Amino acid sequence: MKVGLISLGCPKNLVDSEVMLGLAQQAGHELTQDAASADVLVVNTCAFIDSAKQESIDTILEMAQHKANGSCKTLIVTGCMAERYRDELKKEIPEIDAVLGTGEVPQIVGAIQPLNFFRQQPPAPRPQPPTYIYDADTPRLFATPRHYAYVKIAEGCDYKCAFCIIPTLRGSYRSRAPESIVREARALAARGVKELLLISQDTTFYGIDRGERGALARLLRELNGVDGLEWIRLLYLYPTTIDEEMLAAMAECDKVCNYIDLPLQHASDAVLKRMKRPGTRRHYDRLLNRIRERVPGVALRTTFIVGFPGETEADVAALESFVTDHGFDHVGVFTYSHEEGTSAFALADDVPVREKQARRRRVMGLQKRLVAARQRARLGQRARLVIDGPSSEHELVLRGRLESQAPDIDASVVLTDCDPSAYRAGDFVQVELVGARDYDFVARPVSAPNGTVL
Repeated sequence: MKVGLISLGCPKNLVDSEVMLGLAQQAGHELTQDAASADVLVVNTCAFIDSAKQESIDTILEMAQHKANGSCKTLIVTGCMAERYRDELKKEIPEIDAVLGTGEVPQIVGAIQPLNFFRQQPPAPRPQPPTYIYDADTPRLFATPRHYAYVKIAEGCDYKCAFCIIPTLRGSYRSRAPESIVREARALAARGVKELLLISQDTTFYGIDRGERGALARLLRELNGVDGLEWIRLLYLYPTTIDEEMLAAMAECDKVCNYIDLPLQHASDAVLKRMKRPGTRRHYDRLLNRIRERVPGVALRTTFIVGFPGETEADVAALESFVTDHGFDHVGVFTYSHEEGTSAFALADDVPVREKQARRRRVMGLQKRLVAARQRARLGQRARLVIDGPSSEHELVLRGRLESQAPDIDASVVLTDCDPSAYRAGDFVQVELVGARDYDFVARPVSAPNGTVL
């Protein structure tokens, strides 16, 4: 069968998509990026907030058209929306042939057989809760550029944040064995991967579910010894599980990026309490100061939610004060989405949509001004850059990232005054920061990929 897959949502979902593609290829199926020519179409969905659900529905309906106008015979829906609305999807969109939840990734092979497994078998009871997680021996077909890859070190979540449905969709937290992760990292490095991005719902909770305190720090030290890797980046940390061992490993391991992605969600004590988030503004202040003290030069990324039930103008002012005080390198702001199945759904969604959007613009506007000031202070500095590939803007321009920038979610660097044909994606070069444009830097190379000074 010729199989096409559309992956929506976060990098954690992308890893599931890569595993499904790997399993399909291992089973002898042909893969295609052309939806119109696919015999089987798979949509791996996201259901975290309203906009993600709408994108998932729109994509499913678009792919359903290929059953009428293309060669598609089977439409499969997987991922978080499939886990959350399994029965509703099959009822409302009859073109769907199979629905696989987050714990049913390996069943993709049965679902794409010509004699559909799900048509030949009685419906199985919905697995509760999901328990699946891949390992180093699981086939993956990578959708990222060759020089970087996401590695999911754990699955699920044990927290009960009021706004979040993920623990229901993904199950309880379960860490992979460290030897499995290291073995996967060695295999990735052998195929040319230079940057590992370690992900889970809470990466700093790694090993705690197995009674292994300090497991993340030990894992980082092991990964630091993997030949061929240049950068190891941590995403999705949690304010209560960042410990001294992890910060020490980050500071001491030369391949571990001085970069922390720490979704804090808010800074008002009243809102944090209603969100069922641990900590207070005072606790966050101490934590961020400790991180910067232990890891000099660390880049900090965070995300916030505005418009949570009961949020006041004073709460937004507290958030703006917090953003100003701590000078985050990267900030993302989401408007609150009132999701059934969360404990916050019992609260009145009392902040109007237009006000939520206005508050988001306020915080992002503040962040843009703060970033512009910090960018000006860095002009003339030299830094190490990884080349991601050609820019879509101009054939003589390349795109790359600093250690302080993660792919897809952060700003990047525009590399000018260079011969693009002399560089390949995954090359590391020294550059001088010569300008800034919105959130991006503009740079020129001061060394060739082989290290020769220009």
